[in-house]
Amino acid sequence: MSTENSSAPGSKDNVNSVTQSTVTLYRDNVAENYDPFEHRNVEHPTSTLGAFFHLLKSSLGSGLLAMPAAFKNIGIIPGCIGTVLVGIIATHCVHILVSTSRQVCKESKLGSLSYTDTCERAFKLGPPKLRKYSVAVRHFADCAMAGICIGGTSVYVLFIATSLKDICDYLAPTNQLSVEAYCGILLLPLILITQIRYLKFLVPFSIFANVCLFIVFGITCYYTFDIPQPTEAKMFVSITKWPLFLSTAIFAMEGINVVMPVENEMAKPQHFLGCPGVLNFTMVFVAMLYGIVGVFGYLKYGDAVLGSITLNLPQNEVLALIAKVLIATAVFFTYCLQMYAPMDIIWTRLSNNVSPRYHNVSQIALRTVSVAFTVTLAVVVPDLELLIGLVGAIFFSTLGLLIPAVVQTVHRWDRGLGPFNVIALDGKTMNDFIASSLR
Repeated sequence: MSTENSSAPGSKDNVNSVTQSTVTLYRDNVAENYDPFEHRNVEHPTSTLGAFFHLLKSSLGSGLLAMPAAFKNIGIIPGCIGTVLVGIIATHCVHILVSTSRQVCKESKLGSLSYTDTCERAFKLGPPKLRKYSVAVRHFADCAMAGICIGGTSVYVLFIATSLKDICDYLAPTNQLSVEAYCGILLLPLILITQIRYLKFLVPFSIFANVCLFIVFGITCYYTFDIPQPTEAKMFVSITKWPLFLSTAIFAMEGINVVMPVENEMAKPQHFLGCPGVLNFTMVFVAMLYGIVGVFGYLKYGDAVLGSITLNLPQNEVLALIAKVLIATAVFFTYCLQMYAPMDIIWTRLSNNVSPRYHNVSQIALRTVSVAFTVTLAVVVPDLELLIGLVGAIFFSTLGLLIPAVVQTVHRWDRGLGPFNVIALDGKTMNDFIASSLR
């Protein structure tokens, strides 16, 4: 009897269901009519070309030159396949993160959202049972972002220090210093360059760093294309070492911590996704470079390859010495770009608790302490290959692969997940990526 009443046209449950459906429909209509791009107020917008250079710089760095060491742990054939797959997966995860962020902006009637804001609001707009975890998810994303900041930039510090030691040991063999000492020397220059607070003003540094990288790429190819016969490289390596390849490749290609700041500060954010968008064009280019450096570097040096291929270049040749100087310079300028996103997130949290009178001093102190922390970690773990694998496996995989997938699933849970409740693709991501690669 009670079952019949609850399903009757005039029953309370039926009225609530109709009301909820009406509210949801109204909210969806409002979201469709709201354009976040028209409500963005960016003080110093970045051009499309500038966004390309920023994204390219975030994906090209010490990870590019670590790819031969990654191939050492998997072999030539599975390494080539793995590089393509990691590139596709990384691109897809960025697509779903940015797409979800834009949809959440529409529903929340906001111009833009940061990475952690997207995570929190996606849970707030998700299934009722999960909304209470929104703050916890934000804290988790913040911790992952902090981990990338500390771990990733510590890799850069160690990379620069190792390169400087290699250079100085050749120029001044009687006064050799430890890698830890060079990390300490880098402290002040890194503190100074990290004080740049607007992404627009980092564009010249990104362009210069990219130029340095391309020159280093050319010099590296000059040395590595001269493959010895027979080569020590293996076509296949024991599967037990494959996770080391994955962690290094993920570290190398993932620039997820820079994605949202770059997209949010673009003058024309419509150019970020799509085909040929900034993201797809950049990642196709990145995957090709990584594959070339990885294959030929490993073919040249085999199991003797080091954490950075430049460390294998001869010390007594001017061209090799130029490459080492340029790569150290490029990674130095990459450091400030990688620090931008976490510093922006942390300062957004702290600024409301600091008097406007002390904002400038507080920002200087925050950036100084953060740089000092990354230098300290580089001193504690002075093994470049080990540190790259550790950061890639723990932090970049969490922030770049796990969180975007979970956030999209939660946001679309009540909005339709697709056939069999499986989201195979989002917004023609795979088609766009394949189309870009064929251009």
